[in-house]
Amino acid sequence: MLVSVHKLFLFALLLLFEMPKGEAQTWSLQQCIDTAQSHNRLLQIANNNTLLGEEKQKEATAALIPKLMINADYKYFTDLPTQLMPLSTFNPTAPAGKYKEAQFGVQHNLNANVQLSMPLYNPLVYGAITTTKQAAALNELQYRKSEEQVLVDVCNQYYSAQVLVHQLQFIDSSISNTNKLLKNVQLLQTQLLAKGTDVAKVELQLVQLNIQKQTAFSRLQQVMNALKFSLGISLLREITVEDNIRFTKTNADRSNLPIEVALTGEQRKLVKIELQNLKLSRLPSLSLIGFYGTTGFGYDKKPNDFLKFFPTSFVGLQLSYPLFNGTVTMRKINQKKLELKNSELQEANAVAMNTMQTQNATLQCSIAQQTIEVSKRQIEQAQNIYNQTMLQQQQGVATLTDVLLADTALREAQQNYLSAYIDFAKADIELKRLTGNISTLK
Repeated sequence: MLVSVHKLFLFALLLLFEMPKGEAQTWSLQQCIDTAQSHNRLLQIANNNTLLGEEKQKEATAALIPKLMINADYKYFTDLPTQLMPLSTFNPTAPAGKYKEAQFGVQHNLNANVQLSMPLYNPLVYGAITTTKQAAALNELQYRKSEEQVLVDVCNQYYSAQVLVHQLQFIDSSISNTNKLLKNVQLLQTQLLAKGTDVAKVELQLVQLNIQKQTAFSRLQQVMNALKFSLGISLLREITVEDNIRFTKTNADRSNLPIEVALTGEQRKLVKIELQNLKLSRLPSLSLIGFYGTTGFGYDKKPNDFLKFFPTSFVGLQLSYPLFNGTVTMRKINQKKLELKNSELQEANAVAMNTMQTQNATLQCSIAQQTIEVSKRQIEQAQNIYNQTMLQQQQGVATLTDVLLADTALREAQQNYLSAYIDFAKADIELKRLTGNISTLK
C-alpha cells in the first residue's frame, strides 16, 4: 500500500507543468479593457458596420443631387426605314386608303446629348433617407451592445483568472502545511508513535494537492488564453493578472437605459418608419428634366456627300403617379402593421424582463457580498483551528485524523471564499449591464 502511494506521488510530480521561465507582465483590468476596445476583432467588425451604415445614409441623401448623363450613338442604316405615305400627299385626287412606300433619311446617323434629371419631390427618396438614418442609429446601438459583451467577457475572464491565482496560492499553502505534517508524522513513526498508514494518508493528501494544483494551473492557462483572445493579442504573449482582489458594492444608476431595451425601441422606430414609407409610396413623384443634344445626318456618295448637325434641346417636368399595382402595397402595409405590433410587444417584454433580471442580480450581489464577509471570518477561524490542531498533534493530544479534518475545513473555507467572490463579480457585472452602467467597468 505504502509503495503504491509513493509511486502515485512521483507520477503526479512528473505531470506537474513547469512555469514559464520568462517573466510575465502584470496587466490591470483597465489595461485589458483598453486593449480589447482597440484590438478586439468583433468590435472592429461592429465599428465597420457602423461606418457602413453611415455610408448608406450618405448614399440615400445623394439621390437628391441632380444627375447628369452623356449619351452618344452612331447608326449606319444598311436599309433605310420605310414609311407608308398616303397617295393624296403626292396627288390630291388620289382615292382614300391608298398608300405609297417611301424611304426617308440617310444612311449615316449620329446622336450626342446631355440629359439632366433632378427630383423635386420623391417620397421614396425621402423615405430612404429617413430609413437609413434610423438604421445608422441602430448600428450605433449594435456597436454599443458588442462593446458591452466584450467588456463583460473581459471582466469575467479577468476575475476568473484572479480567483484561480488565489486558488493556486491557497493550494501552495496547503502543500507547505502538508509537507510539514508529513515530516512530523515520519518523525513520530521513527519513534514508534505513528503507524505506517498514517504516513501513507499524509502522502496521499500531498498527491491529491499536487494534482489539484496541476488542474488549477491548467484552468488558469485556459482562462488566460480566452482573455488574450478577447483582448485581440497573440496567445504567445505572456501576461498575468493582478493578484489583489478588490470588490465594492454596486450603486448602479437606474436612470440609464439598458442597451437591450434601447435596441428594441430603435427597432420599433425603424418598423414604424418603414410603414410610413409604404404609405408615402402611393404619392406622386415630380422631377425636373433637361435635354440638350445634336443629331447628325451624313451622306457619303459623290458628288453630293455631306454631314450636317442639327441641335435638339428641351426642359420640362416629369410626373409619375402610381394608380394601381395589384394591391401589393396594401398587403405590404398590412404585414408591416403586424411587425409594428410585434415590435411594441418585444419592447414591453424587454422592459419587463430587464426589471426582473435587475432585481435578481441585486439580490445575488447582496447575498454574495454577505457570503464573502462570512467566508473571510471562516478562513480565519479555520486557520486558527488548524494551527491549534497541529500544535496539539505535536504534543500528542490530537490525532492525525483531527489534523486532516482541520486541513479539509480550512481548504473548504478558502474555496467558499473564492466561489463567493466570483459569484459577486459576475452578479455585479450583470447588474451594471442590466442598468446600462457597463461603462463604469472602464
